Amino acid sequence: MTWDPHHLPDQSGRTFVVTGATAGIGYFAAEQLAAAGAHVVLASRSPAKLDRARATLLTQVRSAAVSTTVLDLASLDSVRAAADEIAQHERLDGIFLNGATMSPRRGELTADGLPVIVGTHVVANVALTAGVLPRLVATGREHGTTTRIVHASTGFVHRFAFEPDDVLATPRLSIAAYTKAKTVTEVFAFELERRLRAAGAPVASIVTRPGVGVDARTPHRDGVRDATTPYQRNPYTPWAQGKDSAAWSAVRALTDPAASGGQYYAPAGALRGLPVLVEPLARTADPGAAVAGRVWDQLEELAQVHLPV
Repeated sequence: MTWDPHHLPDQSGRTFVVTGATAGIGYFAAEQLAAAGAHVVLASRSPAKLDRARATLLTQVRSAAVSTTVLDLASLDSVRAAADEIAQHERLDGIFLNGATMSPRRGELTADGLPVIVGTHVVANVALTAGVLPRLVATGREHGTTTRIVHASTGFVHRFAFEPDDVLATPRLSIAAYTKAKTVTEVFAFELERRLRAAGAPVASIVTRPGVGVDARTPHRDGVRDATTPYQRNPYTPWAQGKDSAAWSAVRALTDPAASGGQYYAPAGALRGLPVLVEPLARTADPGAAVAGRVWDQLEELAQVHLPV
């Protein structure tokens, strides 16, 4: 179908959670969802930044329904508390698992002793998913809809192959650790979809990647993208897009009536473009039952949860 990211389907009455929502792709995904009429829950670790992002969003979408939840992905205690708070909403139509640590210090660990990249990009999201899944299922059944869990990946997974079997085997280079974590994310996302379907749950697990979003092409937003916020230079700027456009793939996965579980949305171009369906990577979408099972079991153990599917 033709998709216009500037004219989304009406989302009035629906509630979406966006993690990492105080900056970048997360903020703009939340703004776009709010502009379509959704109640948006901004989730991030800093209460001050949450308040600032909410205030900024309300200047852009004056009629928006926006609430906040403190969520520190480097602490499973915080993740559990945030999941409990999110589960109190009357309905939950989707969650965009976007937030995580991007610039770790060498050897940095989470509060639970996990390497920070795998801990925040994968394990915390598994714990958060387990905590909110019952509310997603209940919403789908109560309203006759399919709710969505949208996972953020990266094009690096297609370019560089990492074996997902040992989740805690973390490469030394940050970019390699990040790519490995997103490889595991994709394996988990597609295995989650298979288990949701087998359980007959009205929830879809969908993978997205943003392309390349750069600060130089990102619109001004007070306290989110302005002179007071860190500016990241990027050599791909001439060919890239703003972080507002980089949010389009995830927003489509959350709001497209035709979207379904097991799909993968990405920009039409290598680095930018309208969000389109792309073919999932075979080694993450279908790595074999043994590999997917080992990854699943490790993630449940690390996240200290049992996913009810």
